[in-house]
Amino acid sequence: MNFELTLFTSTDIQGLIELSASVGWDYDAHEIETIMAAGRIVGHKNMEGKIVSSAAIIPYDTNVASIGMVIVHEQCRGFGLGRVVTQACINSVSEETAILLVATKEGEPLYQKMGFTTVEHVHKYLADKFVETTSEADFLGTIKEFQEQDFEQLVKLDAAAFGDSRRIFLRKRIQQSQRCVVVKNQDNQMIGYGLTIAGPIYLLLGPIVAPSMEIAHHIINELAKGHQEKLRIDCPAIQKELSPILQQSGFMLAATPPVMIRNAKKMPTRNQTLFALAAQAFG
Repeated sequence: MNFELTLFTSTDIQGLIELSASVGWDYDAHEIETIMAAGRIVGHKNMEGKIVSSAAIIPYDTNVASIGMVIVHEQCRGFGLGRVVTQACINSVSEETAILLVATKEGEPLYQKMGFTTVEHVHKYLADKFVETTSEADFLGTIKEFQEQDFEQLVKLDAAAFGDSRRIFLRKRIQQSQRCVVVKNQDNQMIGYGLTIAGPIYLLLGPIVAPSMEIAHHIINELAKGHQEKLRIDCPAIQKELSPILQQSGFMLAATPPVMIRNAKKMPTRNQTLFALAAQAFG
């Protein structure tokens, strides 16, 4: 079969949604627009013009990039398309760029062959309905809706938490968000933030950045309170203390996929304040 590698544009969004749905994933137009704004999506079309593979790469501000949305249609597996699209993403950034991805069980062997090694795990939690729980620690600061003047400080907090500045991505993600809140201490300094993204199935909580597990708990309560439908949150496995809180709040652990890296031996330097990922595609 002949497949030509293509750089997808906004005219391909519906085809990418259909490809995502074919493997049981729930990418929607807003999510794909954010990926395209912050990075690029490549893939293959068949002779009829139908999209049969995809992979996205989101390069951040200095030396970290994230690969996601690696999908091959069931009818087109066995032709090496997954390797081709992943390699195209790798080739689009410098060899000094640490490339992160969250692997599926099916994709992990391929990524290992392509030079990725496991450096961490993500805990994917799902809830049918949120149950608000009481935080044991008093919170003396304030949680407020994001204002434009908060953006520069939010980018700085996120960079220390994630390991690289993500200015373009965060700008688009905040525009996409249902809610974005910031946490300020008694001196009115920003110490944390959190977003929610309304997907077709789940309300996604993340990223969540906080100086402590207790403040992360307050942010989660603020973002999810009153939500009557399904929720999702993806947490770095290192944040073990959050697990019982999430379970009390109605979440169940659904999967623990590996975080893999290439062009580096370990994760970017992080200050352990990242309590929830933006989404697995964004590292």
